[in-house]
Formats: sequence, structure tokens, C-alpha cells
Amino acid sequence: MMPPYSMPAVDIEPPEEGEVIRRGSPQPDAKESVATESAVVEALRSVFDPEIPVNIYDLGLIYDVSLKETGSVDILMTLTAPACPVAGILPGEVADAVSAIEGTGEISVTMTWDPPWTPENMSEVARVALDMF
Repeated sequence: MMPPYSMPAVDIEPPEEGEVIRRGSPQPDAKESVATESAVVEALRSVFDPEIPVNIYDLGLIYDVSLKETGSVDILMTLTAPACPVAGILPGEVADAVSAIEGTGEISVTMTWDPPWTPENMSEVARVALDMF
């Protein structure tokens, strides 16, 4: 039996620097209004690294979010480490969460390792949750 904090082995390769994960269509339904940045941030806050009880947005894993007039969203993200056990699935979860927002078009999630993530990237919310003052 695995301890409750352990992750099962995952046979998905971690993404390469600059690898792009895409979801959705190039444009939302013409009847829909384009998603807002606050809706995208809310969706990003619904995604968690299962080893850390803080969402990826407050962990500081999201480096940039760019919304286009068409509803397409470009996300630049990193992970706490390239060897992270969920490195192969987390970018896809990000793309899925954002593509579920009404008014989004194509979602592009690009991985980067530069600059490397550090605990200084965390929000105050994350620092409080992890007791890191």
C-alpha cells in the first residue's frame, strides 16, 4: 500500500522546453462573448499539483497568460522541477481546464524551464497554505 502522499508511477514523458499543448478550436462560437482573464485565472486555480496542496497559479507555475480577441489563450508555464512526477500530464490538465471556459478558442500551453521555478514565485496565499514565511 502506498503512503497517502505518494504518486503512482506515470508513463508519460515530461514536456520538452517550448513544447506546446493545444486544446479547443481557433475561435469560440460567434454567439459567445470572449472569456475574461479572471475566468482564465479561476480555471488555472482549479488545477493542482497532486503532491502540493496549492493550485498551480498561486504556486507561481504560470508565467504568462495572453488572451486574444478571438478567444484564443496562450499560456506560458513551468513546473517545480523537470523531473516532477506529473510533468507529463499537468500541462494537458491546464489546457483542459481553460478550454472548458465558455468563450475560449484555441488554448496553447507552452512549457519553459527558463527561468527555473523557485519558491519566491509563490503568492502570499501559497506561502500561508504551505506555512512558508
